[in-house]
Amino acid sequence: MNQRTILITGATQGLGRGIALDLAARGDTVLLHGRDRTRLDAVAAEVRATAPDATVRTYLADLADLDHVRTMAARVRAAEPRLDVLVNNAVAGGGSEPLRRELSRQGHELRFAVNHLAPYALTRALLPLLTASAPARVVNVASIGQDTIDFDDIMLEQGYEGLRAYCRSKLAMIMASFELAAEIGGTGVTVNTLHPAHLMDTNGVREYGLTPATSIDEGVRPTVRLITDPDLEATTGRYFDQFTDTRAHEQAYDPEARRRLMELTHALIGQPELGS
Repeated sequence: MNQRTILITGATQGLGRGIALDLAARGDTVLLHGRDRTRLDAVAAEVRATAPDATVRTYLADLADLDHVRTMAARVRAAEPRLDVLVNNAVAGGGSEPLRRELSRQGHELRFAVNHLAPYALTRALLPLLTASAPARVVNVASIGQDTIDFDDIMLEQGYEGLRAYCRSKLAMIMASFELAAEIGGTGVTVNTLHPAHLMDTNGVREYGLTPATSIDEGVRPTVRLITDPDLEATTGRYFDQFTDTRAHEQAYDPEARRRLMELTHALIGQPELGS
């Protein structure tokens, strides 16, 4: 895994920026994703200044638009000879107006779209490159905040609240991670998910009105471990609370709930399951 090529979504601030700086200092090639060109170029310049020998490339896309996700994946496949790790870190938090329900470009509830549909669609679109680069890893940045998914109102049209939507979307990410890990077992590509740290000092935490409890560095360390630790090369389909392999929300282990989620997910992103 020396001189890895690693794509980090949501790399222009917070945890994503911290991960990028850490990995660049290790000599990895870092592919930085962001939705704002000015911020993306600024972080790329910061990474290059901090790690002058690092290779840095940037990819611009709005993950609230599945067309952008597909276009970015195609650009990565065309431009990158290999991809050792995909870190799905970009996030829509609870929001500064948590009672205002927002929609993605395709009309899906925004948190569900950005935190679940986009990373899943991106991962599937990049699987050929990841598999060709195996051993490879997918690291999905989830949260200890998880809330039961109501399949009768999966887009939270009733009783909307931003943090509730966030927690549901993060559980969906975890459930999809478990499903994908099982589906692609034996390919040399692992899929794991983690809660990086409690209430990190990020814009998302502050915008929602919460008081940060930990530094971003607290979240960088366990995330980078999942990316780099050779002892985890064969570990897949797991949820970590920082460094601890533990259980997620009980619904994540409900086969029927996972089946329903994945059926809906594939319909919404317009991609069939592997082999179908």
